[in-house]
Amino acid sequence: MVPLSVAWDDIGGLVDAHERFLAGSLVESDVRDSVLDSWKRCRSVGLEPHRLLVRYTEDVSLDERFRHAADPVLAGLTSSFADASMTIALCDGQGRMVERLGGDRQLRDRLDAVRFAPGFDASESVVGTNGVGTALAERGPVYIAGREHFADCLQPFACAGAPVRDPLSGRIEAVLDITCLRDQGDPAMVRMVREAARSIEARLLEQAGLRERALLAAYRRADGHAGDWPGQPDGLRPDLDGGALGRIDMAVLRAKAEELIASPNRTLDEVTLPSGRTATLLRRQVTGAAGETGVAVEARVLGGPRLRHPDVATAPAETGTPAAPAGEGRLGSAVRRSAGSAVTRSTPAPQAPVTTHTTTRTTTPATTPDGEPAGAEGWLLLVGEPGVGRLAMLARRRLELLHDASVRIGTTLDVTRTAEELAEVTVPRFADFVAVDLPDSVLRGEEPEALGGRTALRRVAIRAVRKQPHNLYEVGDTVEYVPSTPQARSLETRQSVIEPVLTEADGWIAQDPERLTPVLEAGIHSLITVPLRARGTTLGVVSFYRSLQPDSYEDDDLSLAQELVGRAAICIDNARRYTREHNTALALQRSLLPRGRSEQSAVEVAYRYLPAQAGVGGDWFDVIPLSGARVALVVGDVVGHGLHAAATMGRLRTAVHNFCSLDLSPDDLLTHLDDLVGRLDRGEGWAAENSPDSGIVGATCLYAVYDPVSRRCTLTRAGHPLPAVVAPDGSVEFVDLPACPPLGLGGMPFETVELELAEGSRLVLYTDGLVEDRHRDIDAGLDDLRAVLAGADRSPEDTCEAVLDALLPARPGDDVALLVARTHSLGADRVAQWDLPSDPAVVSRSRAAVTAQLAEWGLEELTFTTELIASELVTNAIRHATGPVQLRLLRDRALICEVSDGSGTSPRLRRAQSTDEGGRGLFLVAQLTERWGTRYTPHGKVIWTEQPLPGRCR
Repeated sequence: MVPLSVAWDDIGGLVDAHERFLAGSLVESDVRDSVLDSWKRCRSVGLEPHRLLVRYTEDVSLDERFRHAADPVLAGLTSSFADASMTIALCDGQGRMVERLGGDRQLRDRLDAVRFAPGFDASESVVGTNGVGTALAERGPVYIAGREHFADCLQPFACAGAPVRDPLSGRIEAVLDITCLRDQGDPAMVRMVREAARSIEARLLEQAGLRERALLAAYRRADGHAGDWPGQPDGLRPDLDGGALGRIDMAVLRAKAEELIASPNRTLDEVTLPSGRTATLLRRQVTGAAGETGVAVEARVLGGPRLRHPDVATAPAETGTPAAPAGEGRLGSAVRRSAGSAVTRSTPAPQAPVTTHTTTRTTTPATTPDGEPAGAEGWLLLVGEPGVGRLAMLARRRLELLHDASVRIGTTLDVTRTAEELAEVTVPRFADFVAVDLPDSVLRGEEPEALGGRTALRRVAIRAVRKQPHNLYEVGDTVEYVPSTPQARSLETRQSVIEPVLTEADGWIAQDPERLTPVLEAGIHSLITVPLRARGTTLGVVSFYRSLQPDSYEDDDLSLAQELVGRAAICIDNARRYTREHNTALALQRSLLPRGRSEQSAVEVAYRYLPAQAGVGGDWFDVIPLSGARVALVVGDVVGHGLHAAATMGRLRTAVHNFCSLDLSPDDLLTHLDDLVGRLDRGEGWAAENSPDSGIVGATCLYAVYDPVSRRCTLTRAGHPLPAVVAPDGSVEFVDLPACPPLGLGGMPFETVELELAEGSRLVLYTDGLVEDRHRDIDAGLDDLRAVLAGADRSPEDTCEAVLDALLPARPGDDVALLVARTHSLGADRVAQWDLPSDPAVVSRSRAAVTAQLAEWGLEELTFTTELIASELVTNAIRHATGPVQLRLLRDRALICEVSDGSGTSPRLRRAQSTDEGGRGLFLVAQLTERWGTRYTPHGKVIWTEQPLPGRCR
């Protein structure tokens, strides 16, 4: 043994760390994780380092089976420590010391001073961090030295402990501990105590094998022909007149035999095999020569296989079982005996279950006692102790539960639904009541903050075998666990907690005594809490309760709970991350879609946007007021879903707004948009070559401009579905627009179509998700759309509702954008127009005409500014452009003044120098109007201005 050259107190600063921990400061970087977790558990149960109330138990012992396995190992370990100041402590599964061996006088005196002797309760909740209690809490080997001990009285020592498990059941049977003085400690002690524990476990397994062989021998001796019994065959050899049992039939038989062994109150079972045959299973008690007690299960299959083996007559049983009458096989005799009296329940040896699968034939008479036909032969199917079937059955059920959990948990990317699936899978097969608590941040998809005591959680899922008379909390309730509860301890230490006896769990009851005491009275008796942890983050806590199931939770149940919750935690974290990304994309898209309705009088609009089931996408729509009381209607669709599609949609929508501000014609606007998509596709100014946002950008668009003065609508499209026009009489027509390619391909001109729409017509624009999906082609979708749109006049809102109700499922597979616009016209009483010759003298006449028209409209307040605007624009047109010149006034939501000419040049606003003779007129126009601009026509251009109407005229 090589002692540590420097104590932990010196190299780790544990003295200071221990004091800072007790004062509530953070010490994560100074203390090992396992030790820090133990300190937190000690603090949560209220331990004080300088004052301990140690419990003692007299006459603590372990059963003879365990001592028989452990004594040789302990003797060898004690001998190896003959020259070292080491003591060996053997404790039971609750941490109570059974025996202390070895150590020199100095060490023994120091241990006696702290009463570390047989009967000493070394559990962590009593004496704090130590080799025995912490090994039990961690369920694995630990090393504790010096100030790593939570209690002051144990800090002069160093110790290493390891649990000893039953190799078949997995239950911790004992804890082995090696203790020395602190300055002689070495972390290598962990390896030594772990190897000693494994040696004891191996000897326990050997004992199990001996008992198994003894039970099988007793069963064979009971038939009187032990030497004639075959070994365990590889398969069954049928007679010519019998069919063989397949592997599936045998698997079902063995599974049922395990259940029969595990059921002490049952002696018979009838099984229908997958092959259609019927099997009868009989449970018998077997006692070995040395007093081993066990159970044998015999099988008889009607119409089943006949093993090629000499007939064996029944001899008197050595175990005292009555011999069968002449001519009657052992199975028939046993069946008849079971009809008169129940088989005596055997007493299993403590936690040493063994199962032997074997196939040994017995014969039956021509007719069985219950009248069944001859030909059914019986054989030994299973032999072992009563605990065997239970353990094997539990193991199989746990594997089935884990399989079902992997299939049924995580079927959606919804946090709440995933939590509900965890509860549904585990009730009633593992627990009678399950609750899942998560912080609100996880439900929103956010990163959860550090969880601990008093953290507000939300109960998101509950599952119970029956309605509890006093539910702990309901779904949706806020839960704040006090620090002493198992749930708070799980969140604090990030470790699972098992409370096999809830009536003794004062920390759990302290949560709410008035509420929880009736819960105990209702039958809940044990609890496991497991933190939901995934990718290093704690997402919440799951509580498993038992009430109807008689067995309390054990160590192997804890492992199963951790496995189930671990799988669910990954699914919940995946759902949380998806929720975060979905919410981010949805927030981005909503911020990019139109908010409210644009102020314009040309059309009455209604719209709908439905995100796809797969998430948000790149569909968008817009209603954009243009100059001259016109309006632009836009519907577009970016290929794909998620953040990239939403961001691309935002860029395209912004570009359309910018192009509309330039008053481009529809075909020119799509040409510019096509060029932009092409540059986005090439990654210019958008994303790096290997960026997640790089890749092919595909988009379609439909663009329409409606003029309420002329009632003409100009439309063009880029790979988009055809728009529909519903006439006032209810007839429906799809506008036959030229099939131009989608945006981004380039090289092809876009063509326009101009229609004259009757007032009250409805223009219906939509994306392909409305009329096309994997179950319906676009032609069928258009026919359905035509049928819905036809008929009596509807408002745009009613039209949207009718279309969505008729054409869409509850959750569409693709995004859907729908825009319905009912047209209005600007009547002749609101339009004034004058054709002017190219003569400067006409300017004064135009001012007079404007004054008269404003007086007719009751807009005398705007006379001065409008005269000035009209005079300046007409003068510029006559002086700098070519004819014909036209002046037009429109009274809409604003007073619009337009002057058109035949020139293609556009005026430019600039600041005139002090020496300039001109250049100030357009500056005055810009100051006197709310908006002004230029738009080009096939025959020239139009200079327009807008002035707000007086409040009384709006």
